[in-house]
Amino acid sequence: MFSKLISRNSRRNRKENGLFFGSLLISIIAFYMILSLSRQDVMLFLAKMESDAVNRLLAMIPVFYGMTLFLLFFLIFFASRFQLERRGHEFGVYLMMGMRRIRLFVLLLAEDFYNSILSLIIGLPAAVLLSELTSLFTARLVGIGIIGHRFSFSPQAALWTAVGFLAIRFAAFLLLSGRISRQEIGSLLVQTPEGSKKQMPSFVYLLSLTAGALLLLSAYGRAISGVAWHEVGHMAFTVILGLTGTLLFFYGLRILIGFIAKSGGKNNRLHVFSFRQIQETVIHRSGALAVCSLLTLAALCCFGAGVAIARFYGQSEPHVLDYTFQNPENEGDIAPVLKTLHESRLDGLFSSLFEMKTGHIRTAGNRTDTFSPEPLLSALRKMPPSADRDVLLNNLSYATSPYLIPLSSYNRLLAAAGLPGLVLDADEAAVYMDPDFTAPGRVRLLNEILKMRPQAAIAGKPCYLTGTVMTTSIVTDRSITLSFALIVPDKTFESETRGEYSVYLNGILAESAKEGGSLLSAISDINQKLRETGLSFESYLQNMGRQLFYMVAASYITIYLAIIFLVIANTMIGVQFLMNQRKSGRRYRTLIHLGAAYKTLCRSARQQINWYFGLPVAIAAPGSLSGVRALLTGILSARAKSSLSEMMFISAAMIFALCVIEYIYIAAVKRSSDRYLLTLMVPEREE
Repeated sequence: MFSKLISRNSRRNRKENGLFFGSLLISIIAFYMILSLSRQDVMLFLAKMESDAVNRLLAMIPVFYGMTLFLLFFLIFFASRFQLERRGHEFGVYLMMGMRRIRLFVLLLAEDFYNSILSLIIGLPAAVLLSELTSLFTARLVGIGIIGHRFSFSPQAALWTAVGFLAIRFAAFLLLSGRISRQEIGSLLVQTPEGSKKQMPSFVYLLSLTAGALLLLSAYGRAISGVAWHEVGHMAFTVILGLTGTLLFFYGLRILIGFIAKSGGKNNRLHVFSFRQIQETVIHRSGALAVCSLLTLAALCCFGAGVAIARFYGQSEPHVLDYTFQNPENEGDIAPVLKTLHESRLDGLFSSLFEMKTGHIRTAGNRTDTFSPEPLLSALRKMPPSADRDVLLNNLSYATSPYLIPLSSYNRLLAAAGLPGLVLDADEAAVYMDPDFTAPGRVRLLNEILKMRPQAAIAGKPCYLTGTVMTTSIVTDRSITLSFALIVPDKTFESETRGEYSVYLNGILAESAKEGGSLLSAISDINQKLRETGLSFESYLQNMGRQLFYMVAASYITIYLAIIFLVIANTMIGVQFLMNQRKSGRRYRTLIHLGAAYKTLCRSARQQINWYFGLPVAIAAPGSLSGVRALLTGILSARAKSSLSEMMFISAAMIFALCVIEYIYIAAVKRSSDRYLLTLMVPEREE
């Protein structure tokens, strides 16, 4: 009999609190996926190239895990408290019928344990499945390939997921059961309404609403302008402004809702009742609504910024070269490298192998102050003031001894990239800047100047700068990165460098070398063969590995945090509303006795839900755009900031997608509300 009671109560609780149960399942899935990150195909692949960065990322996982456990504990505590308060009459009846308090404690513990185990039984297999699908999708997306994929299950991640979940459930239960055990039977049988709040004069709420709005605007302004990122003190002050502003704004909202209740809606049935219900909820739960709004803001910011950053690093640099070789014993002689490749029968793997030469301008052994950037600087000073102009003025002022690149070498690179080659006269030169040092705005400024063919001097000889800025990287990864260089005819290169230059051997893999697998897996296999030869080389994997790391770090971590924050915020709002609605059951029954129809009650409840969910989201959604802009401004490199507008567009799309998920949550709460109101339509027996 006792076990049947446990099973029946557990089943009823899941049915009546489906939103909370579903949120717990999502949390379990998120826990497992983040804890099993080290078993993902992408992470195993990255560990071979970016092991230090990957290890640092994985070392942060326990921190995120602990933080989310802490947040979820409060979600479970408050949601369970509302459920237990709703069942107070039931507990009182149990005690009146002779059930001892210790047996009641065991009953509640068994129900909680039963639901927790069921959550894990459903959640863990779903988490493993989604983890595998994510691993396959990510591998396919980044080009690793799925041929070598093997099913992976992380017992450690499953164990810590179960331990953490059960621990916070049990801790919340112990705290709540103590409150139930101390209550008298009479207080359990009689449902006590919310305590009345002391009302302040109207101008106090108006002042709070105005001050909150001003503080929020100030916080957003400081964040977007970058002031908050100057030092820790500025950031702390900005966060305090935002938190205080949100709390004050929600505290003052009651006057706005009261005004709406008094005005308009004369033709709308139960208009005043609906808004009085909303006003009462805001009065009693303004702090909780403010916290939910902040959590929603954090979720929108994390998701929008994370996806935008991942998207940027996923397409930031075009892929041209597969390998770059160098002779560390003699940088000017690449013949030993070619010989080793030929003897190892590895040269047949490449469709193209060509030299890339770079060298300084040398005048009687001197290589300083051999070029005057003054023509470029003079033209830049005449341009309208801008951040890009100031950066160029600063950088070019140091370009007094640039590297030279021979025209033939760079044209081979352009041909490999499928771009038209350069044509230069003997007294002409083109400007090259490494992609790490460029931005679209700066390139546009320099191209405007190059149209005028400014006259410069290389080692005292006149030279006209022409064409457009070249940004196709001269090596595979980071053998050499040039902030500013000149592409000159081969004769000029030989004469000005006096035969003292470095030579890099660039290679492009043949299509036959990539058959049967992806490009990255092919390069990984070839790397193993090249290491056996002792050659010094860089491959596309180094470049791609760095980009993949940024993608994974941005997407996995931020999306994980976004899911957790969104689940907590929406579950808190939904559960609070449904519990408050049940506490107001007598009011709804009174309306039914007065002749209110079921559809009218549902329409009123749905209007309350729209406002109850809409208030936190309406404050968070516009602020999230400012928050994303602040995040991108503070954490991105100068090169990444050049694509800020595009990234903001992507972030806005992601924020809209999360708002659609919010709509799904709202629809679920509305269905639960309709079901509850339907039960009230049955006449209640008076006893």
